[in-house]
Amino acid sequence: MTSKREWSLGEFEIGKPLGRGKFGRVYLAREVKSKFIVALKLIYKAQIEKYQLHHQLRREMEIQTSLRHPNILRLYGWFHDNDRVFLILEYAHGGELYKKLKKQGYLTENQAATYIASLAQALAYCHEKHVIHRDIKPENLLLDHEGRLKIADFGWSVQSRSKRHTMCGTLDYLAPEMVEHKAHDYAVDNWTLGVLCYEFLYGVPPFEAESQSDTFRRIMKVDLNFPPVPQVSSEAKDLICQLLVRDPSKRLSLQKIMDHPWIIENANPKGICS
Repeated sequence: MTSKREWSLGEFEIGKPLGRGKFGRVYLAREVKSKFIVALKLIYKAQIEKYQLHHQLRREMEIQTSLRHPNILRLYGWFHDNDRVFLILEYAHGGELYKKLKKQGYLTENQAATYIASLAQALAYCHEKHVIHRDIKPENLLLDHEGRLKIADFGWSVQSRSKRHTMCGTLDYLAPEMVEHKAHDYAVDNWTLGVLCYEFLYGVPPFEAESQSDTFRRIMKVDLNFPPVPQVSSEAKDLICQLLVRDPSKRLSLQKIMDHPWIIENANPKGICS
C-alpha cells in the first residue's frame, strides 16, 4: 500500500465490523483505487477528550508507524474528520490469539513455542529501537492468514532510553517492579513472555486470583505453581522459571529465549502455526 500524506474516508469501501474496544471500533475496509484490504480502526474524538488520550494516541501512532517487522502489525497511516480519528492498519485475517486460546483451552507446545519465539524476535527488534511495549497479552496479539503472530496494540508502549515509572498494562501480566511502583525498563516485556508462555500451556495466567490485591501479592512473591498436566514438558517449565524472576536483571534475555532448548525443539522456524 502506497504511503500518502492525506487520506479521507471516501477513499475506502467499509466492510464488516471486526471488533470494538473501549474507545472505538474496527472495520474491514478496502482502498478503492488499489483494492488493498486493510483494517480501519476508528476512535471517537469525544472519548479521546474524555479520557485525555491525546498524548498516548499520538505516541502510539508515531511508534507503530516507525516499526517494520514481520511480527508487528503495520500502521500505514491515519486521518480524521470532525468526530473521529481513523487508523489504517494491516488486516490480520486470523483474528485475536485470545480467541484461539479460549477455543482450544490451551495451546500445544509447538504452537506456544512458535508464538513465544515470534514475540521474542519482535520485542528484540523493538528494544533495539528503545521501544518498550508494556502490554503484551493474548488480546493484543493477532494472527495473519498464514497463522503468523502480529503484535497489534501499542497503546501503552513508550520509546525511551531511561527507566520509566508509569504503572500501566494489564493486571495479570504486570511485572513485580510495576506492581511496586518502582522504575522499570525493557525487562518488563521479558517477564510478560513468561506469563504468556504459562498461559499458552495451561490456559490461565500464572498469578490469577480472586481479587486484585491477591493477584498483586502473588506477583510480588512470584507465587508460581505448575499443575500436574501431561502436555507441559519440564523444558517448558524451565523457560517459564527463567523468565518469571523477581530481579529484572536476572530474567532470561530475549536472545537466550530464542536459544533455549525448548524453543529450538518445538518452534516452527518460519513462525507459522496451524
